[in-house]
Amino acid sequence: MPEVQQKDAPAAALIAAARRITVKVGSSLLVAADGQGMRAEWLATLAADLAALRADGKELAVVSSGAVALGRGHLGLRRSPRLELKQAAAAAGQPLLMAHWQRALDPHGIPAAQLLLTLDDTESRRRWLNARATMEVLLGAGALPIVNENDSVAREELRYGDNDRLSARVAQLMRSDLLILLSDVDGVYSADPGKDPTAEHLPHIPDITPAIEALAGEASVTGVGSGGMRTKIAAARIARGFGCATIVASGLDAHPLAALGDNRARSTVIAAAGSPARAYKQWIAGTLVPAGSLTIDPGAAAALLAGKSLLPAGIRAVAGGFERGSCLKVLTVEGRELARGISAYSAAEVGAIRGIASGEIAARIGYAGPDEVIHRDDLVLM
Repeated sequence: MPEVQQKDAPAAALIAAARRITVKVGSSLLVAADGQGMRAEWLATLAADLAALRADGKELAVVSSGAVALGRGHLGLRRSPRLELKQAAAAAGQPLLMAHWQRALDPHGIPAAQLLLTLDDTESRRRWLNARATMEVLLGAGALPIVNENDSVAREELRYGDNDRLSARVAQLMRSDLLILLSDVDGVYSADPGKDPTAEHLPHIPDITPAIEALAGEASVTGVGSGGMRTKIAAARIARGFGCATIVASGLDAHPLAALGDNRARSTVIAAAGSPARAYKQWIAGTLVPAGSLTIDPGAAAALLAGKSLLPAGIRAVAGGFERGSCLKVLTVEGRELARGISAYSAAEVGAIRGIASGEIAARIGYAGPDEVIHRDDLVLM
């Protein structure tokens, strides 16, 4: 991401500088207030904004609410705290939601791709790697990932609970530079503007302090949406932790992203701490406990020092009973720790492919996995 002084950066500057952006769209924007049908005309303007950002070289993912609200209307269900009723509404509403998204994207020649996640998909390293690989393929193929929680099967104790927090995990999954939370509120205020006419809009938040969290109030459930400012601050805290800035903005009007990009819309920018790439490398180097090690030859060591990935041909020895997605030490033949990284293969698989060319992987393990045992994006020099 190009250098931007976030202290004074308006939303437009962050959007212009970002390479990857995650956009969260709330139910209150997508579904009519009575729950009966999609706001199709508004969605068409959002799709045009997304197409314009893609044409400008941005890679995008959308976290879209709306399945439960659409499903309730489709099945004639009332709002209820019963989990099985919500799951049924999600099952009926998700295909309707995707059909609306594809219809809105069709004029721009953009294929939509549904990606339904559960909490395990971002909290388990192995499943996280699988989800990330799927995301990368979709982005590389020119699709627009439309992400939602898999509400039709998620259990209450194993849920994100709201799409604000899910959007922060998706931003982390795709290593976004920027998370945009679109809802029916145009930012963070010093008090609830619906109750206090003296409440002041906060255009920039450099850090999420206890005082900022106190301003967010309690989570709410109103109309067809759920959540509130508290969940948005929680999402921004997650995003900030891995170097992603957050914009909280209203999406009620047509072309909400274009309005932000042209400095025509009010919003709150919550600054990031560092960059996504740096935060991810710090996580590998300082947080994860290595589950094993790989000893590599001098040629592979030189390649890693030059910024390249670790290929199976350069691996001499494997230690540990690790699974795919585990953190590993990478050792020189002298036993010095050169790097740490996330393995794309299990210990048994690395043992089977060590020392061979990447083109021979499928013959050895029965499927065509990645060419790299540790991709350079998942590796940090120690």
